[in-house]
Amino acid sequence: MDCVRLGIVGIGGIGSAHFNCVGGGKISGMRLGAVCDIDPARLEYCKGVYPDVPRFSDLGDMIKSGLIDSVLISVPHRLHAQMAIEALEAGLNVLTEKPEDIRVSAAKRLNAAAERSGRVFGIMFNQRTSPIYRRAREIVKSGGLGELKRSVWIITNWYRTQHYYDSGDWRATWSGEGGGVLLNQAPHNLDIWQWICGMPEEVTAFCRAGQWHNIEVEDDATIYVKYPGGGSGVFITSTGDLPGTNRLEITGSLGSITVEQGKLIYKKLKTDERIIREAEKRPWFEPEFDVEIFETDDAGTAHTGILQNFANAILYGEELIAPGAEGINELTISNAAYLSEWTKRSVVLPMDDSEFDRLLSERQSDSAGKSGGMQQTHEGYSERWNVRF
Repeated sequence: MDCVRLGIVGIGGIGSAHFNCVGGGKISGMRLGAVCDIDPARLEYCKGVYPDVPRFSDLGDMIKSGLIDSVLISVPHRLHAQMAIEALEAGLNVLTEKPEDIRVSAAKRLNAAAERSGRVFGIMFNQRTSPIYRRAREIVKSGGLGELKRSVWIITNWYRTQHYYDSGDWRATWSGEGGGVLLNQAPHNLDIWQWICGMPEEVTAFCRAGQWHNIEVEDDATIYVKYPGGGSGVFITSTGDLPGTNRLEITGSLGSITVEQGKLIYKKLKTDERIIREAEKRPWFEPEFDVEIFETDDAGTAHTGILQNFANAILYGEELIAPGAEGINELTISNAAYLSEWTKRSVVLPMDDSEFDRLLSERQSDSAGKSGGMQQTHEGYSERWNVRF
């Protein structure tokens, strides 16, 4: 194979941006093989932009056409695992938008299907390409902070208007979207959080539904976690704060990292705090530490970087930046946060998938749903989808 023939299913907001990116020849070794959408208006849009690209209204028909060897899934979240499994079982490589699905149980089925298929399976965690987050991960994973004590991420610059929530009939309902800010905007940050700090062992959360908008899902959430080594973490997010904040702070026995406004400040203690704690005879202590400042205006390659990496993985065996199977990690945190809110208790991981599924289904059955509204198409990637400090 010398070129990846990509089929895109779902030509909505992000799907149309992918469509124009790949169709515009911005990904080396990848071309548009076909597109698929159930909305005739979307297919007409595609025809108007690239009339020679075949169009389908059914994913199965696009898969069986023989025109593609890979598929990018950018449909409502609840359909991600179902469609990805269909494509993988037909022998196609798959890149799915985040989140992996709305249920951990579905993500488990997808991961198992991907493992069986032997195909390339990636997920669109574009913020993993950020040089600042990559540097933070490098410091933590190399032991530069010693034993993890605490992580705090205030990520409230995901502001959305009521018009945004009204723009799609699947948005902001339990039946359509399956969740709110934790499932739509914050998966990027939940992924980066666990990518750097690791997975927690216990989750307690407060998810406030319709706090700032006329929606039935949460637009404000606070998550408290416990890590296996005894450390703790707090994650605060909202689509109702204006102006918002993006500040990540991680503290360990050897120092701290602070990421804010495009700058990473790494303070590394000359002596491990655990030694100071036991050996120092003074009641308080001003430590000696070195300071590293990492600052860049490079936002990373974002969506195009993930697409290029996906193509390279298929063509040359390049390691994936965001393996699809890792999508279950951030989804586990958000599912556990919902379960904690619904049951008013802490949730120990691994969680009870069946309990979560039952309680989500109850909310989906009671969901008001909505009609009307259509996402706009995008000729390129919106700034709001990238890392914003």
